[in-house]
Amino acid sequence: MSATNQPNTRPTGPLWLLAELTYRCPLHCVFCYNPVDYKTNTHELSTAEWKETMKQARALGAVQLGFSGGEPLLREDLEELVAYGHELGYYTNLITSGIGLKPARLDALKAAGLDHIQVSFQDATQAANDALSDTKTFAKKLEIATAVKAAGWPMVLNVVLHRLNLDHIDSIIELAVKLGVEYLELANTQYYGWAFKNKAALIPTHEQLKHAEARVAAWREKLGNSMKLLFVVPDYFEKNPKPCMSGWGNVFLSISPDGTALPCQAARMLPGFEFPNVKTSTVEHIWYESDGFTRYRGDAWMKDPCRTCPDKAKDYGGCRCQAYLITGDATQADPVCHKSPAHEKVIAFVDAAQRRDNPDDYLKVQKPEQQALANTAEVPVVWYRSDHNSLHLSKQGS
Repeated sequence: MSATNQPNTRPTGPLWLLAELTYRCPLHCVFCYNPVDYKTNTHELSTAEWKETMKQARALGAVQLGFSGGEPLLREDLEELVAYGHELGYYTNLITSGIGLKPARLDALKAAGLDHIQVSFQDATQAANDALSDTKTFAKKLEIATAVKAAGWPMVLNVVLHRLNLDHIDSIIELAVKLGVEYLELANTQYYGWAFKNKAALIPTHEQLKHAEARVAAWREKLGNSMKLLFVVPDYFEKNPKPCMSGWGNVFLSISPDGTALPCQAARMLPGFEFPNVKTSTVEHIWYESDGFTRYRGDAWMKDPCRTCPDKAKDYGGCRCQAYLITGDATQADPVCHKSPAHEKVIAFVDAAQRRDNPDDYLKVQKPEQQALANTAEVPVVWYRSDHNSLHLSKQGS
């Protein structure tokens, strides 16, 4: 038995608390990681309940507090929650599309002690950005990014990459340079939530990925220390799994809008769990005692090839959600791993993308009469994140 599974060994508390304040969002991104049935979860924690959760997590040792969603700016109490997090001693981070972040609100967040803002873009041009989010928001995002920089925060930009925008990598980096970005996260899509539903349309070609990596390397050399460029390769193109969340229940604590506590944002999809809720359980009980946080902590749960793998202390068996989505069994080895019996399924997903010619013009809102087509069309169409689609897909059990 490993040290992480000895009965008398008490793990450390969470270090990072992610407060997913709401699933509401003005954007309809095709790669959104929110659950596809988010519309069935409409009850949000109150201000007091969020504050109590933040207080309890801080007492267990959490030091970083992220405010996310959906779009956290849709919560009218955001400034109050930021101020309370600052008072408790957290390093606070706002993860936002920027929509709704007006100058007065920027001032209020500054006064509340917010440490960091990450603004997202979908692409480098108005046409592409607005198509991917099914909104007309590009001009507003430019205003917000400029205002964040002017207000004195570090300029941190996030762009999710995939088949439909990887070819625009130079334009995206040029936009970041123009905005004075100090840290650019180029995060290739990981396939959960809406991105998994749309994977046939979003998985890039090997040529696209190789070209993008080369261009990022060239820009790093050109920009030097003036901008940090992080390029995250999609899991499906790797041979070794990532150490998902640094291990199940090791570092990360995510609280959903309704108070459900999760070891990662996607874990709610896993069957056979009744994940605890901060409304009825303490954070201490959730972290140390609940099945939702202890079942896959350590390595006692592992099957071969993970159980006997010398890398299990590095990758923790990979991602449980990815294992479930691809194999139907969360206890299997992450299929990204070349040792997994299901690795061929990942290769098949990627190979299918290499053979298909996907023009950009199939991005279209799914009308009710098109919903059956979404699963049967030879040329894939995408599901935009929307309340209507969320309800439709949840009825299908997707």
